[in-house]
This record gives sequence, structure tokens and C-alpha cells, in this order.
Amino acid sequence: MAQRAHLDDADCSIAQALDVVGDWWTLLIVRDAARGVTRFEGFQRELGLSRKVLTERLKLLVETGVLTREPYQERPVRHAYRLTPRGRGLLPVLVALQDWGDSWVLREGEMTATTEEASREAARVHALRGTRLPELLLPDRFGELRDPVADSPFTVLYCFPGAFARAESYPPGWAGIPGAKGCTLESCAYRDQLAQFTAAGAAVHGVSTQRPDEQREFAEKEGLRFPLLSDAELELVAALRLPTFRAGGVSRLKRLTLVVDRERTVLDVQYPIRDIEASIASALATVRAASSRTP
Repeated sequence: MAQRAHLDDADCSIAQALDVVGDWWTLLIVRDAARGVTRFEGFQRELGLSRKVLTERLKLLVETGVLTREPYQERPVRHAYRLTPRGRGLLPVLVALQDWGDSWVLREGEMTATTEEASREAARVHALRGTRLPELLLPDRFGELRDPVADSPFTVLYCFPGAFARAESYPPGWAGIPGAKGCTLESCAYRDQLAQFTAAGAAVHGVSTQRPDEQREFAEKEGLRFPLLSDAELELVAALRLPTFRAGGVSRLKRLTLVVDRERTVLDVQYPIRDIEASIASALATVRAASSRTP
């Protein structure tokens, strides 16, 4: 096996980090691990790597503590690879790369909380239809870990940039960011129509990258009766490659909605959302139609 070149700048954390993850295949393995891929064959199928190269990259990530290697079969012995806490610490790096690519490679670079319907970013999000959400847990506004997918026939998972109890809590220039405004309207509209979603067999979950305490303050002010989940660690964002933008020094989710069934399959995707009330009506119609087809 060829020897890896090591960077000599021992005092530069960027150089030392690149010594571990500077190879582009390595970051793509981390990307797919965040999406729920755990087995050698799965990584090979997703990435198209040779067995030799993939074996080398997985070995490196295990040795550096980014992945853990766990046996799942004895005869023959086969292993699953999962992100460690050190590996999950790379998720903001992946999200930042995706945000930069969306802004500067796939289209003109500018800060926006939405996109054009014909954009490649929108196509990526709509490609989630028919896929499964990987199993993960997010803290709710009380700090308790919850599955984003409820134990009900359907879950409406609406992702929003940020909603605060106090006007002064919003990042500077928030009102001028296309697509950022409307989070309070959206959450309150779901609150007011919650009984209709419940009657159709759907739970409603809101998700943002805000801290749980910020979500709790907002939920109490507006009297929300459904969970708000915090993806401050960007686990759901990385798992589904959801679009983000930066504001106030924080990666924020762009506004989108997923309708998911109990088996974690995405039934419908709404992105971009131009009309919040219309999107909620569409989510309700999707749930009702899916419920009518369920035996």
C-alpha cells in the first residue's frame, strides 16, 4: 500500500485535520455514514470505489477514531462502520461544504433561505421522495431525545430557519434574507390545524437548528402543542443532505416539509415553499390521501 504523505505543520489544526480527512473519498465516506450507510457493500455501491481503495479509507477512519468497526456477522466475519462522536463532529464541515457548493458552485453565491424550483438544490431535496430516514434521535425543546418519525401512521416534518420569542433574538438582517421570514406564521398555522392532522393520522414535528432552550421559549409563547426538535448538531441535515444557509454565525435550515410514513419512507417533499398556508394545506391533503389508501 502506498504511504500517505503527512503534513509537517504540527501547530496548524487545519493541516492536522486535513491529514485525516484531506482525501475527498474520506469525506464522502463520512457523508454516506451520516446518511445511514454502515456496510462495506453499501459504501462501495454508493461511491463506486474499488475494494482496495475503500478498505484503505475505512481502515484509516477507524484508526483515527472517526468510525468504529463492529461485527454484525460471524461466519464469515463482516463488520459495520458507524460514526463515533469524533466522526459526528465532522458533520458541520460537510454541511458547510454543501452550503458553499450550493451557493458558489451550483448557482451564484448569495445568502438566501430558499431556491428556485428548477435548481439542482431543489432536485436534490425532491430526490428524497421514496427514500427512508435513517434512525437518529434529536433533542426536543426540553432536551429529551426523540425520533423525528412519530409512532403514528404519518409524520409531517416541517423544517424552518428559526423562530424566536423575542424580536431582538433574530440575527441581524434576518428580514432581508429571501425566504427567512414566516417561521412564526408557519408554526402557528400548524398549531391551529393540528386537530385536522391528528384526525388524519399524522403527527406534526417542527425542526430547526436552534438550541432547545430557544425553541422552548418560542413554543411556550405561542402555545405550541407539538414537538419542536433541535438539529443544532446537524445530524438530520447531514443525513438527508438538507439545504442550509448561514445567518448569525449559525447554519440554518431552509424552509421545507417532508411527509413520512411509519416505516420512515418519505411520501412527499415540499421545497421550495413560496406560500406557507398552501404548503400546509398540501401536507394535509397528502396525509389524507395516504390515509385513505392505508388498509
